[in-house]
Amino acid sequence: MTEKGIFIEKLPELKEPLLIAGFDGWGNALDVSRAMAAYMVRKLNAEHFASINPDLFYHYDTNRPSVEIEDGTLKSISAPGGDFYSAHTGSHGKDLIILKAREPNLRWLHFAQELLSLCERLNVKTIITLGSMYDNVLHSDRIISGIASNQDLFPRLIQKHVIPINYRGPSAIHSTLHSESTKRGFECISLWCHCPYYLEGTTHFGLLASLGNLLSFIGDFELDVEEIEESWKDLNRQIKGIIETNPDFQDMINNLRKAKVRGSWASMKESTKKGDKIIHLEDFLKPG
Repeated sequence: MTEKGIFIEKLPELKEPLLIAGFDGWGNALDVSRAMAAYMVRKLNAEHFASINPDLFYHYDTNRPSVEIEDGTLKSISAPGGDFYSAHTGSHGKDLIILKAREPNLRWLHFAQELLSLCERLNVKTIITLGSMYDNVLHSDRIISGIASNQDLFPRLIQKHVIPINYRGPSAIHSTLHSESTKRGFECISLWCHCPYYLEGTTHFGLLASLGNLLSFIGDFELDVEEIEESWKDLNRQIKGIIETNPDFQDMINNLRKAKVRGSWASMKESTKKGDKIIHLEDFLKPG
C-alpha cells in the first residue's frame, strides 16, 4: 500500500501509540538523535512496517544512494530515507512508533502532512522529536532542553529537569513538524540534548541513557538503558585518563568549569581550541 510519500507494508495494531522520531543530519550532534531511535528499535524488538519515499524528500546529490558491488556485479542499491517501526511495550505502557530517518532535504511541509496523516490513521496523540546540538558544556553534564505544544505538558518535563528553550535562528525539521502537529491537534514535544564540542566524533552514551530514561517517563513504558550506561562508564574512564595526562585538556576543562560557575557559557567555545584547531578527545581515545 502506498500513501504518497510513505510506503506502508502493513499497518500495525497498536494501543495508544506514541510517535518518537530521531533524525540524522543537522540536528544530530554526537549522533544522539539517530542512535536513540536505533537503540529503541533494537531493545524493544520493534518491527518495520513503513518507509519514506526517498524520491520526494531527498537530494540524491547531497545524500547519495549507497551501493554494494562485488566482482563487477551490482548487488544492491540503497537510497537515503527513513523507516517506521512499531513496538509493543507491555500491558501497562503505551505502544510506540519509532521513526529513524535522515532529515529530509525537500518539501518539509509535505513531509509533515504525510507523517501526520499516518499518525491519524494509527490513532497517535503525542509526537516527540529528538535532537542534539553542540554547546559549551562538560562531558559530565547531561543537559536536555525542550519545547512543548502546550503549557500543560511542561510540568512533567520540568520534573525531569528539562530546560525550556529560548532560541532564535535556523531550524531543523523538528520545528516544522512541531508547528504542523500543533495545528492538527497533536500534543508535540521536541527534546534537545546539549553535547560538548570536544567530544565531536564520539558517542555520548551518558546523554543517550538520560534521554532514554526521559522518554520512558514521558511515554510510560520501560526501556533498559543499563547497556549504554556501562558504555558511558568505559568512555568516561578514558576521558578522565586523557584529561589527567594532557595539560591542554586540563586547561580547557578547568576553564569550562569556571565559566559554568560564573554563568558565562556563551563565550566559552574558544576554550575548546588550541590555536585555530578545536580540541577533540576523539583523537586521543582508543579505537573501537
